[in-house]
Amino acid sequence: MEFRYLPMTESDKAEMLTTIGVESTDALFADIPEDVKFKGQLNLKKPANESTLMKELTSMAGKNANLKEYSSFLGAGVYDHYIPSVVHHVISRSEFYTAYTPYQPEISQGELQAIFEFQTMICELTGMEVANSSMYDGGTALAEGVTLSAGQTKRNKIIVSKTVHPETRAVVQTYAKAQNLEIVEIEPENGVTNLEQLEKEVDETTASVVVQYPNFFGQVEPLDKVNAIIRQQKKTMFIVSSNPLALGYLTPPGDFGADIVVGDTQVFGIPAQFGGPHCGYFATTDKLKRKVPGRLVGQTTDEDGERGFVLTLQAREQHIRRDKATSNICSNQALNALASSVAMSSIGKYGLRKMAVLNMQKARYAKQQLAAAGMPAVFSGPFFNELVIQLPGDVADINDRLVKSGIIGGYDLGFTYPEWKGHMLVAVTENRSKEEIDTFVKELGDIHG
Repeated sequence: MEFRYLPMTESDKAEMLTTIGVESTDALFADIPEDVKFKGQLNLKKPANESTLMKELTSMAGKNANLKEYSSFLGAGVYDHYIPSVVHHVISRSEFYTAYTPYQPEISQGELQAIFEFQTMICELTGMEVANSSMYDGGTALAEGVTLSAGQTKRNKIIVSKTVHPETRAVVQTYAKAQNLEIVEIEPENGVTNLEQLEKEVDETTASVVVQYPNFFGQVEPLDKVNAIIRQQKKTMFIVSSNPLALGYLTPPGDFGADIVVGDTQVFGIPAQFGGPHCGYFATTDKLKRKVPGRLVGQTTDEDGERGFVLTLQAREQHIRRDKATSNICSNQALNALASSVAMSSIGKYGLRKMAVLNMQKARYAKQQLAAAGMPAVFSGPFFNELVIQLPGDVADINDRLVKSGIIGGYDLGFTYPEWKGHMLVAVTENRSKEEIDTFVKELGDIHG
């Protein structure tokens, strides 16, 4: 039998204890007071042998609705996109799969170059001048952008559109509490940021304005108009959270005057995998490069004039005095960033644009078919690959019925927007076929009818 791991034997244990000069395992924990140690037996099932355990776990995993057997119309931040097969082959190589921090550039050139290429492609997509080596996810990337804007402007008012992903807004709120920042939320109007309310709120105390592009409802925000309002206050910064796949077609935020552009590269080469892990990106202007959280990889030459790569402008707390550090984020998502880099490279510049267009075309076909079935889109403005529809009844119940037909339905907006109870956010990616879309509409129509 092939074992996935080698169990520790009693002789292994004895040898390790002898090596470190300890008589027993209990002696390792001698400093812990006896009165706080747990004396009973944990309420756990008896250990099973490997064959039995694998059968049990496989049976449990088989109960999940996976994207290989189900057609998914669920988006809301995690999407079912095409992943080139080469992605898995590259990230499974041991030199990447087991790599962590490339502190020694002389033996980490492959990892450093992969990160450098990631930074370069993010800059090209966003229209910005500098990008870091990735962050945990889109939510923390946006929160870091908010704190950067407060530190840079010496202001504490942050204006956030309610069309920004609700979970991301929750992360921002958490960061803001520790920084004593005031968060002001702008209500949506016809699925986009209410510009009239925004103009009233922007003042000399505003550090930054945050919008999402495309936003949580799938609508394309008018970044030019938002920027015009922001620039009425000289120091106020413009932060955009953006789906990088959409930027394969849409005008990049940098062209609209954005100071910071953040987002999540899950759309490139990272499976949905039940919600994580993801890979956040953080891009900004050259002016702010020394304020960027996380890591930056720079290109240089060695003593022989050969091209090389190094970590540069390291402003994390483990490198400089804590009060001078840009952030306490001291890691990145190197493996997922690599997956995104390989996916973007494989798909290519023109392929990426084609992929974005397919998302738009298929979402518009779904919109037409849903309208014909009596379920028109709620919003009328331009959108990318998500749209909101109203349904007769509880969306959670409807989704339960759809699963029985092999369909993962859209996001129940009532979870996070009480005013949108009974509304579903439907995502249509390039992976959805015409037959799958037609079946989805038919099933919804039968429920609707």
